Amino acid sequence: MTVLLAQDPTLADFGKDPWWLVLGKIVFAFAFGLLATLLGVWFERRVVGRMAVRPGPNQVGPFGLLQTLADGLKMAFKEDILPKSADKVVYFFAPVISVVCAVTALSVIPFGPMVSIFGHRTPLQVTDVSVAVLVLLACSSLAVYGIVLGGWASGSTYPLLGGLRSSAQMISYEVAMGLSIVAVFMTAGTMSTSGIVAAQANGTQLSIGGFEFPAPGWYAILLLPSFIIFFIATVGETNRAPFDLPEAESELVAGFMTEYSSLKFALFMLSEYVAMVTMSAVTTTLFLGGWRAPAPITTIWAGANSGWWPMLWFFGKVLILVFVFVWLRGTLPRLRYDQFMRFGWKVLLPINLVWILVLAGLRSIEDWQSRDRLLATAIGAGVLLLITLLWPSRKATPKPSVQEQVNSRPHGSFPLPPMDLQVPPSPRTKRVVAEREPANIAAGSDSREV
Repeated sequence: MTVLLAQDPTLADFGKDPWWLVLGKIVFAFAFGLLATLLGVWFERRVVGRMAVRPGPNQVGPFGLLQTLADGLKMAFKEDILPKSADKVVYFFAPVISVVCAVTALSVIPFGPMVSIFGHRTPLQVTDVSVAVLVLLACSSLAVYGIVLGGWASGSTYPLLGGLRSSAQMISYEVAMGLSIVAVFMTAGTMSTSGIVAAQANGTQLSIGGFEFPAPGWYAILLLPSFIIFFIATVGETNRAPFDLPEAESELVAGFMTEYSSLKFALFMLSEYVAMVTMSAVTTTLFLGGWRAPAPITTIWAGANSGWWPMLWFFGKVLILVFVFVWLRGTLPRLRYDQFMRFGWKVLLPINLVWILVLAGLRSIEDWQSRDRLLATAIGAGVLLLITLLWPSRKATPKPSVQEQVNSRPHGSFPLPPMDLQVPPSPRTKRVVAEREPANIAAGSDSREV
């Protein structure tokens, strides 16, 4: 029996497909994003309902699978409201920009190896270029402009604040995301997405206590700090909880989407879920071996990475990451704006910079084996995490009492409430307390005499 082995596509394999095959790949990528969004909304409701001990959607269709389709039809038939103060052109194109950028990123994602489609050998990928990862970064950055322009063009205060928060997120977490990908560039030696998946093909053997254990060559293990920081940055880039500050309902009503309704609102909702699935696919490609099966499966089954089976492993990894997105939403509270900015600039960025320097030093030692490099990476990541956890926290200065705040005001100044919103007692309360004090003192002296 002949076993077909996986053939990694190269840049030379692209650009040779007939037009109908290229069109079919584009339709497949678009259908994947749309179908994943429909199922993602249903999946999120079911998972969050399970976490909150609620059933979730279970009436429309089997297991409630048609609930998302019913919601889409409902939004399509709702009234489309256009604010008078809105910039009509930008107001219309803002949600379109978000959707187009989120879907375009799927064009450079490898879904599988070389396969045969109607007699044509072709990679399961729309296209690939030598700087494909930069295309992913560009799509992620431009998608934020749809939110910023939508908030500005609405002509309202709450959407504008949501748009400003989106620009802050783009600046803060795009830097951390870019530095995380730098580690992938240094290790793989290429920016091509198919090349990065091929670079993670070779595993390694770990020797622990005299026993040999197979370990995958995934960059999620070899570059653990970069993987953690990259995934945190993707949560911030997709405006997902606990980083959903641009659409915070508690203080911004709905943020940049406040003035949107009907299909335009549906496009913004679609772009958010497509971006979540897209960034899960990007994380899978860069750090989880892409379409390759995990090491235990390849050890047992030699043909796990051949034919159409790799698409199953790819979709399984994406589903696990989408579950993590939903898990974060169901468990973590939303951060404050100052906490969000401090975490991006004072935690993620310094750790990433130090990790890049450590990785560059490891890469300069050419005679190290991959096992030793993996061990050194794990030790460095553990020490870095330990230092971060044991770093002494800043002691909070004791707040002055309300009376001290009142007495510290200049004489004749206007009485302002203290910063902690504890209003000092009114003059009437002071007078009543002063009138009751002699009676309390007398009652105490009588009791002592008895």
